[in-house]
Amino acid sequence: MIAAPIPSVPTLGVAEARCVIGDFHASVIVTAVGLKDRQGRLRVEVYPADPADFLADDNLLVAAGKTFRRAEIQIPQNGPAQVCVRLPGSGTYTMAVIHDRDSNRKFGALYDGIGFPGDPRLDWSKPTAAAASFVASSGVTSIRVTLNYRRGLASFGPIKGLRP
Repeated sequence: MIAAPIPSVPTLGVAEARCVIGDFHASVIVTAVGLKDRQGRLRVEVYPADPADFLADDNLLVAAGKTFRRAEIQIPQNGPAQVCVRLPGSGTYTMAVIHDRDSNRKFGALYDGIGFPGDPRLDWSKPTAAAASFVASSGVTSIRVTLNYRRGLASFGPIKGLRP
């Protein structure tokens, strides 16, 4: 008999993702660019590079002993919006960056923003794991992710003029 998955909780993966000053573990500093506004929270979720695990249920990943990290900050009123995530080691990972504008911890396609490493163009389906991956070194890796918001009825994209 297979047990039903436990519902996701906002704290899953947070302790493992916590960066510590002076810690020499692999980590990634994510700078979110193209914010629509300075309200809400910025959440970074890191997944394994395997396409089957990209954006998979966090509880299932953790139960299977796979990588899942989540870090979240209140968006600062000025300056860069940066999140540091501690990683299990160097290697290739996938990631999603969410601008949770109403701080409800749910992605709302009508309201919230989303971005991925490599800044793939988005449509109504998720990008491939390869398009949303990044390579982390054994130290600190810095990446920039452009956020995308719903534009009209048919597409997602960065705020006009912000795509790098």
